[in-house]
Amino acid sequence: MRRVWRALLVVLVLAGLSGCSGCPYSFTGSSVPAHLKTIAVPLFDDQSGSGEPGLREQLTNKLIDRFRQDNSLQLADRTHADSMIEGTIVSMSSQPNVINAGETVTRNRVTIAAKVAFQDMKLKKKVFEKQYSEWGDYDISGGPEQRQAAIDAALGKIAEDILLETVSGW
Repeated sequence: MRRVWRALLVVLVLAGLSGCSGCPYSFTGSSVPAHLKTIAVPLFDDQSGSGEPGLREQLTNKLIDRFRQDNSLQLADRTHADSMIEGTIVSMSSQPNVINAGETVTRNRVTIAAKVAFQDMKLKKKVFEKQYSEWGDYDISGGPEQRQAAIDAALGKIAEDILLETVSGW
């Protein structure tokens, strides 16, 4: 049994040593590269045409809060940051989600999509550009507070997706 464990240990060590030590991006599931310490998150643009007030501020603030909580990259202004996330909200829609007997809509689904780019400012390289789409449901009888909660849920999911894409998957 000891031989099996030793052999397994040797295989794991060799597999770990076979990575590209000179490559800044290895995409192995670890954290951000060592040369990236800070990130700038400028205000998102809103090209959704939804007319939803404060949508871009809400998403930007949620993303900033997620980076603060995660603490993998420190926030900085764009002139001093090692990396930067830029984004645009490209769509926001609200569609019926639950229809009861008699074709009465009881729940709606808010869906928000944002196009996001992550740039390594030190190496002057775009790391990724991706579109994210998330949703939140609300009861129609709940009024504007329920709708806002659904928007918050969708934006929170997008912020979490962006954070995970940025700090993991290296």
